[in-house]
Amino acid sequence: MKSIEVKGTARTIAERSSEQARALKEIRKNGGVPCVLYGAGEVVHFTVTNEGLRNLVYTPHIYVVDLDIDGKKVNAILKDIQFHPVKDNILHVDFYQIDEAKPIVMEVPVQLEGLAEGVKAGGKLALQMRKIKVKALYNVIPEKLTVNVSHLGLGKTVKVGELSFEGLELISAKEAVVCAVKLTRAARGAAAAAGK
Repeated sequence: MKSIEVKGTARTIAERSSEQARALKEIRKNGGVPCVLYGAGEVVHFTVTNEGLRNLVYTPHIYVVDLDIDGKKVNAILKDIQFHPVKDNILHVDFYQIDEAKPIVMEVPVQLEGLAEGVKAGGKLALQMRKIKVKALYNVIPEKLTVNVSHLGLGKTVKVGELSFEGLELISAKEAVVCAVKLTRAARGAAAAAGK
């Protein structure tokens, strides 16, 4: 998995919730994003600039985050992100500190490989799940999960339960459809003509 550096500044949490809300509003107004790091038995509140998160958030890739909070360096993963419901800007980010001995849960992008039999017959290949949730030690998690679809016929699907990857436990629902070869109008016509 690739790594990316994110620099942050520690922040203190106000005692009263009204003061907290005011402080968070001020951070966002000045182009910052309130963040929280969980793990190693502690919770660290810090701030990162919007610009500092851009390459981590707006990408199809997954990363190990090299967090630098006021000079203290920690390896983490992006755990959760909240966006503004209208403006779509980042409101809050949660990170989880990596413990090399403990497995982590992470969503890994899916990449389809091969030319499906059903596509040759006029069907259309559709990717239903862009990411699959996996559980493993962080250094075993790949950048993407490659699914070979060469064998996939017309109207057929690949479900999470049919997949396996070395060293990974798949957490997503076993019945969830990863990809399917859908019948197109042309394929239906060809099948009907062949059936006559």
